[in-house]
Amino acid sequence: MTDREKHKRMAPLRLLETYWQGLAGLTGEVPLRSQIDPRGIESALEFAFLGERIAPSLAKLRVAGTHLNELMGMETGGMPLSALFTPAARDRLGEALARVFSEGAMVRLDVAGEEGFGKTALEGHVLILPLRSDMGDMTRMIGMLVTTGRIGRTPRRFTITACTVEPALGAKPQPSLPEPEASRKQLTELTEPAASFTHKPRRTGKHPYLRLIVSND
Repeated sequence: MTDREKHKRMAPLRLLETYWQGLAGLTGEVPLRSQIDPRGIESALEFAFLGERIAPSLAKLRVAGTHLNELMGMETGGMPLSALFTPAARDRLGEALARVFSEGAMVRLDVAGEEGFGKTALEGHVLILPLRSDMGDMTRMIGMLVTTGRIGRTPRRFTITACTVEPALGAKPQPSLPEPEASRKQLTELTEPAASFTHKPRRTGKHPYLRLIVSND
């Protein structure tokens, strides 16, 4: 993969970081989950996920983009984030998640898909950023997972090849690349306290399909 191709693949992560930093800059604090509006990252929604803490080092996916569903070959909303990783990688992931929730840290992961029958080389990058619930506690998160390579036989689970944890509020956002305007059909409003968005596996066309669901969050 050329540097230009890599730069383009990383664009969704830079878009999310820039959007998050913009929200944080309004108050100087970790943004609230209810502040997240998908229109801010509409061109990269298929890679995005929202999660909540269910234990100090565990998080459940409340919402997952179509790319995550395609990687696993199933709906990933409601699954623990660790389900996307190999058993050997889960302790390292858990340590990083614990710092997201306890310190408001930002996590960057380089990942590689397990290889085997029908599973060729698959590389990926993950960005995880903290969010606060409407009660003010740091128990939510937003992130993205992008990959390069053919998905092949599912499910595809990942090992962690590199992990960086740093204070999210002290990090400098990288400028995002221009993205084509996405269809408004893929948007759903996230600013309602009791609302969340979810994806279904892609049916037709190139845009992710979303529907609005109501939870007790």
